[in-house]
Amino acid sequence: MAVIQFPKDMKWGVATASYQIEGATSEGGRGMSIWDTFSKTPGKVENGDNGDVACDSYHRYEEDIEIMEDLGVDFYRFSVAWPRIFPNGTGEVNQEGLDYYHRLVDGLLAKGIEPMCTLYHWDLPQALQDNGGWGNRKTIEAFANYAKVMFKEFQGKIKHWITFNEPWCASFLSNYFGVHAPGNKDLQLAVDAAHHMNVAHGKAVIHFRKLGVEGQIGYAPNAEWNEPYSDKQEDIDACERANAFFIDWFFDPVFKGSYPKTLVNIFEENGAQLHIEEGDMEIINQPIDFLGINYYTGSVGRYKENEGMFEHERVDTGYQKTDIGWNIYPDGFYNVLTHIAKTYGDVPIYITENGSCYNDEKEAGRVKDSKRIDYLQQHLIALDRAMKSGVNIKGYVSWSLLDNFEWAEGYTMRFGIVYVDYRTLERTKKDSFYWYKQVISNKFFEVK
Repeated sequence: MAVIQFPKDMKWGVATASYQIEGATSEGGRGMSIWDTFSKTPGKVENGDNGDVACDSYHRYEEDIEIMEDLGVDFYRFSVAWPRIFPNGTGEVNQEGLDYYHRLVDGLLAKGIEPMCTLYHWDLPQALQDNGGWGNRKTIEAFANYAKVMFKEFQGKIKHWITFNEPWCASFLSNYFGVHAPGNKDLQLAVDAAHHMNVAHGKAVIHFRKLGVEGQIGYAPNAEWNEPYSDKQEDIDACERANAFFIDWFFDPVFKGSYPKTLVNIFEENGAQLHIEEGDMEIINQPIDFLGINYYTGSVGRYKENEGMFEHERVDTGYQKTDIGWNIYPDGFYNVLTHIAKTYGDVPIYITENGSCYNDEKEAGRVKDSKRIDYLQQHLIALDRAMKSGVNIKGYVSWSLLDNFEWAEGYTMRFGIVYVDYRTLERTKKDSFYWYKQVISNKFFEVK
């Protein structure tokens, strides 16, 4: 029996996102977001689901804080709904929106839970989308102004800030593959959006420094790992291109001040130019205090001629899968973390999302989600391996606290360690909740 022991100063948490849990989309002066529009467009979201009610955390946040207090977390990573603060993206500040987040943050602090705030978890105000969204450079300034308001408002209360969550999803998945809001399928638009988000991130960091905000700031890209099927150079190259799409495109500008030339060339070959204005790269290349990493899955891949832009195909080698169909690949977690440390240096890292989808239902008042426990255990072992290999891990945040609105999957996929009955909104702590509670309390677990 092996014992996986974590440092005593390791921080533990759970995460959610505003549109996925808050509900109350037409209350408190909130404006419309692109997800309000997208989810109500026929055929975009499973079963026509939307976030109008979600988990109703806007009204039930006190109950959710009590659940977190019982869990014993150090951190709660939540996101702010931009249209609650600026209903039209810019203009007048909505005080009711600020008041809601003050109540939430004050409630967390009263229970000894540190708020970790994400400024952008995909709910762009629809008014900005109507003017081109992230394809319009004016959105950069709108975001920077929103960030500045939040920094000033919560100075001293919130000490861990994340600018963007998963910019790959908010740019390419949303504007090239069309899977997420606003649902475009335009490579040039996606490349523009990605660059504009990077610049907006940099401007927010600059404001944070100029204002002298107490605390730390970073961002939270998602990473996958593609392992070459063989040691053929063409397989290695194909996987490097696929990994660069997730990692290098959003890491190189921040840490190196440049975009990866290989991807720039590939995008150009496919008709998309990278539009960089004077000073952009210096703005993006701001030192950050920590890096958030979101990791769920990975795969084995190989070269295949004319298979997409990267001539790369995933190979199903028999990995077990979660209920959403993603490979369970903890070695990829280790590979991602060690690769990032070797490539970008000794940056402090928080795992800002890691979790699994299992749709176990409640039976006799209990949710037996043993597969989720297995997933968490395997990935915490991989995390321990990375830490033992010298990766500077400061904390681990599990996704998600609650079952919630899972974007294009609607309410069909459950990622929470707390079960939510979407009819009654009753919360039920799953077996994985109690397992994670023990890990947090003991700082170790046994591998049986």
